[in-house]
Amino acid sequence: MEKTHKATSGYGILILLILILGFTITGLIMFKSAILVVLLFLVIITSLGFVIVNPNQSAVLILFGKYKGTIKNNGFFWVNPFYIKKKISLRARNFDSSPIKVNDKIGNPIMIGLVLVWKVEDTYKSAFAVDEFEHFVVVQSEAALRNLAGIYPYDNFEDHDAVITLRAGSIEVNTELEKEISERLEIAGIHVIEARINYIAYAQEIAQAMLKRQQATAIVAARFKIVEGAVSMVEMALEKLKSNEIVDFDEDKKATMVSNLMVVLCGDKDASPVINTGTLHQ
Repeated sequence: MEKTHKATSGYGILILLILILGFTITGLIMFKSAILVVLLFLVIITSLGFVIVNPNQSAVLILFGKYKGTIKNNGFFWVNPFYIKKKISLRARNFDSSPIKVNDKIGNPIMIGLVLVWKVEDTYKSAFAVDEFEHFVVVQSEAALRNLAGIYPYDNFEDHDAVITLRAGSIEVNTELEKEISERLEIAGIHVIEARINYIAYAQEIAQAMLKRQQATAIVAARFKIVEGAVSMVEMALEKLKSNEIVDFDEDKKATMVSNLMVVLCGDKDASPVINTGTLHQ
């Protein structure tokens, strides 16, 4: 468990060592005493205890294999010179993964990537619970992304009952992704600030086929709206002609007019007008 180490300010120790060093060097020149040589060696050993901790940085202290605490305050400090001082950054970091190929819930191969914002929260876990916590973040984030992709379909073209999809359910999917990554990285003392999908597409081998399917679906949906609107317009036209007593249609004439109007309204190209100089049946 992480514990805070209250280190001694290094400025007072530095001034004291400078004075002792000056006295020792002067004594060696004048007296050449062996005791002064030992004192000089002690000054050198003592100077190894200085440590500088920058803002948003920490120093994990280890003495002969035993964890002694973590310095999180920034400044110039002095600690036991036999401490091993392991620096760990507390700054927020970005991990922007390259798109990886996975299979969605239905089995379609897709390319998906994520962006992760994280920082070290527990220096003890980061230093001792895992090997190379930066690499641990990368591996576990991609593992969580693969697992998430297998839970949801890419879209609901094939899975019509799917309420949440990878392409459309951004808020729900990103929330689930952030939750799973946080659970995986807790062992390393990592706090996940944000995790979200930043790239998603069908894999190259099926991208063209899926694009054609999406286009076909869009065309069918557009045609449905066109036909629905055309039927309403034809119905309105017949009712207006009848209510205003402009012309009286029998069933055959109604069928002919409906056919002509549907062709005009539903056609891909503009209709070419034809002037009829005879009767409706010519």
